[in-house]
Amino acid sequence: MYARRRHVYFAMMGTCIVLFVLAWGVVRIWSVPAAVGLCVFAMLIPPVAAMVANRRGPDDRWWDDPSGDAQSDEWWDELDGKKPQPRRRDRP
Repeated sequence: MYARRRHVYFAMMGTCIVLFVLAWGVVRIWSVPAAVGLCVFAMLIPPVAAMVANRRGPDDRWWDDPSGDAQSDEWWDELDGKKPQPRRRDRP
């Protein structure tokens, strides 16, 4: 997931740079208002790219860091399947 988000981020930022270069290198020759419009559109891409790159996917986990509470950490490890659950015996 991380690599995919990184590729999308760089594609969006590359598109942003291309739009700026095209706006002031090519489009301004025919229409300055169109070049300004392209720049305004390109200006909106970086915040969206940052949101795409930093969003959490369904597989991303943010609770991996231990909390410091041993009992809570053991409970979360058990829920996450990191440690096998202890087997209960009905009778000794």
